[in-house]
Amino acid sequence: MKAFVLLHAKAMPLALANVDTDQIIPARYLGLDRADQVKALFRDLRFCPRGELIAAFPMNQERFAGAKILVAYRNFGCGSSRENAVSTLLDNGFECVIAPSFGDIFYNNCFQNGMLPVVLDGHRVSKLIDLLTNDKELMIDVDLNEQSVRFPDGSMDHFEIDTFRKDCLLKGIDAIDLTLSYISEIDAYERDHFIERQWQS
Repeated sequence: MKAFVLLHAKAMPLALANVDTDQIIPARYLGLDRADQVKALFRDLRFCPRGELIAAFPMNQERFAGAKILVAYRNFGCGSSRENAVSTLLDNGFECVIAPSFGDIFYNNCFQNGMLPVVLDGHRVSKLIDLLTNDKELMIDVDLNEQSVRFPDGSMDHFEIDTFRKDCLLKGIDAIDLTLSYISEIDAYERDHFIERQWQS
């Protein structure tokens, strides 16, 4: 898993609340291979029923091309537990999502996949979305070590994050990596357990 330390990148505003996982990736695409799910991100928000691009949607605007940070309103990622919602965002280049609140399962899935979900005050998120929508400057800084976000206008906010999850992201390790880091202790326990309880075999 890629370590997350400091991200200086273009941000894309999504001025919507309660964006659920079916809007992030519709259920009809879940049976595809992961590589083929890339094109399904926000499919029903990006395209009209006839398949034509909706020009007003941010992902369809050239100025937001290459964005690595997504900024949305409250309750982003609510709905079902599909992990594809996170992996499809990652596969489209997004490494961080900023919102006033998240769906609980989506929030947890972010950490399991190396994406940083940042919770900021709703008024500050509204200001950031306004800046990204109306100004030319789209670059912002997300510093996990300092737990800070620097806006395009130079103002800064700080965010809270669980220290264990922060450490895992900084080191680029997931639950499997963490378990394997204790492999010698696990092996020793299993050897001792077998010796002490051979009579149970």
